[in-house]
Amino acid sequence: MWFRLAVGLCCLVLGCQGQGRTASLRRANDDFTGRCQYTFTVDSPAESSCPQAGAGGPEDEGVRTRLTLLEALVSRLMGERGGVAGEAGLRTAEEEEEEKVSQLQQDKEHLSRQVQDLQRRLEELTVETEQLRQRPCHQPQPPRLSTPDNDPAFQLGSGAFQEMKAELSEVPAPPQIQQGQNQAITSTKAQTTSSFTGCGVLVSVKPPVTHRKADSITGKYGAWFQDPEPLGPPYGPKTVWRIDAVGKEVKQLFAYEDMEQLIRGFPMKVLPLPDAVESTGATVYRGSLYYQRRLSRTLIRYDVATESVAARMDLPHAGFHGQHPYSWGGYTDIDLAVDERGLWAIYSTSKAKGAIVIAKLDPESLEVTKTWETNIRKNTVANGFMVCGRLYTVASYSLPNTTISYMFDTDTNQSSAISIPFNNRYHYNSMIDYNPGNKKLYAWDNYHMVTYDVKLAQSDSIP
Repeated sequence: MWFRLAVGLCCLVLGCQGQGRTASLRRANDDFTGRCQYTFTVDSPAESSCPQAGAGGPEDEGVRTRLTLLEALVSRLMGERGGVAGEAGLRTAEEEEEEKVSQLQQDKEHLSRQVQDLQRRLEELTVETEQLRQRPCHQPQPPRLSTPDNDPAFQLGSGAFQEMKAELSEVPAPPQIQQGQNQAITSTKAQTTSSFTGCGVLVSVKPPVTHRKADSITGKYGAWFQDPEPLGPPYGPKTVWRIDAVGKEVKQLFAYEDMEQLIRGFPMKVLPLPDAVESTGATVYRGSLYYQRRLSRTLIRYDVATESVAARMDLPHAGFHGQHPYSWGGYTDIDLAVDERGLWAIYSTSKAKGAIVIAKLDPESLEVTKTWETNIRKNTVANGFMVCGRLYTVASYSLPNTTISYMFDTDTNQSSAISIPFNNRYHYNSMIDYNPGNKKLYAWDNYHMVTYDVKLAQSDSIP
């Protein structure tokens, strides 16, 4: 556009407009300097040929004047074009800067979104990691019933686990009970034989034998046993029963065909219980599960063959849900036990002011037939069990080397301080039950199901 305008100006200045003369503008690089040159060519209005060089005249002066004017106009035109181009260039630079800022802002927002996504994913992975940490390792196995070891429903994460009162600090053992000291069992009054299988006094407990470790948090505390007097098929003396006691609603009883199936983790059946179980004080006897209903002093007899409640009875005046537990807590207010003489309850009442009360129970109706009040404070001992009509208590639930420290004889109504070594191999023993059928103690020690062989001795009758 500016090129055509320059040609027009040349014609105007040199007088070629309207006279039939032609004018042309040529732009080319100089052969010697390489600079761009503009060359204007126009026919003379008066001369048919050029005069000799240097002749000069009015015409030449006119041409020079016009050329000077033309140079000024062209210079002005070129300057305006450069200014416009400069302004355009400036605007282009500003626009480019704005585009860069805008792009940087977009990149920043994009990175912020990515960071937020990564943080959210990290939180999800943290939750998944915690769930996987509590979940047992999966091993390909044949299909089997849901158990606490393979069912994700039993895993940690619901926040519905039963509250426990246990503390790691030990409660000092009470002073030795003076009553009945002269009747303490000694080696001179007890004659032991390797073949003795009847009733007698407890003289020793062998180190524990571990059978299985629970894999999930629901198995930190629990109860397990074998029926010393089963009533027949489908459950026999080899059947193993198990209750995992951690949970808001503990309502499942697992039955294993034998000890081998328990070790492998294959239950033969899972029995749904009608009422939730409280803590670890349950036991099995003569084809029935006996347990305390959660948040109450109610005892339940559950027939495992018919899978129904056979009897229900409140234990009179018994403390429950943390009123009179063992020293480790866990709502162990009522502890049911079995020995050669039948079914017992170990508990306390407000009237006894926390001292252990022993009740003999009718295994059919759950009625109390007789009670004994001891001088042993229930919250100062870790656990208790019955053997041949005698109550034995363990001093500590967590010390690896502790003792069975007290014995109460229901025949004489007297207590004795004793010292039989006892081992808590896994440092948190929450359940101990005696099985008169095989003369073993069954215990649940910090996820581990263990048994102890015991040694009984004949003794003279205590008058």
